[in-house]
Amino acid sequence: MMVRIFALLAVLISVAPIWAQAQTGSPVTAPVGVGPETGYALLRFVSMAAVVGNVRLVPSRSHRIDCVFLHPIIPLVVVAEHEHWRRVVDRDGQGGWMHYTLLSGARTAIVERDMLELRARPHEDAVIRARAARGVVGRIARCAEGWCLLIAGGHRGWVPQEALWGTDPGEVID
Repeated sequence: MMVRIFALLAVLISVAPIWAQAQTGSPVTAPVGVGPETGYALLRFVSMAAVVGNVRLVPSRSHRIDCVFLHPIIPLVVVAEHEHWRRVVDRDGQGGWMHYTLLSGARTAIVERDMLELRARPHEDAVIRARAARGVVGRIARCAEGWCLLIAGGHRGWVPQEALWGTDPGEVID
């Protein structure tokens, strides 16, 4: 039991600088390492796969629920891994440990501009198909050359990549 506590403390201490970065709203621009459980990069975007996601202070089902995420496709950043648990942070720096079964690799994003125009093509002069309010969450179909194809509220259209939280600047998503 004591070894497990020390291992958990080591994980929490190693996450502190990453947590501080997320708290300040700094963009997630590069991986800081590889997760020991999955081999995937840390500081990677994922989304919530469940309708309700319990977040805990400690990676264990026997500990109390610290907060609950209620949006089924909200984008999150994985900052650490411990066995079947992923430490995640949302856009506002809130988060904690979630069981991996509550998460998905599907890419989603939050609209960061009010009345963001969804365009027919990835170009500023393209026809506007719809507009999305700040805070709308949608699925990212793909991103390239500074534009992302966003699907939200039954509409789909191209938006500037920098207008979204859930993708890094210049990131290519197929």
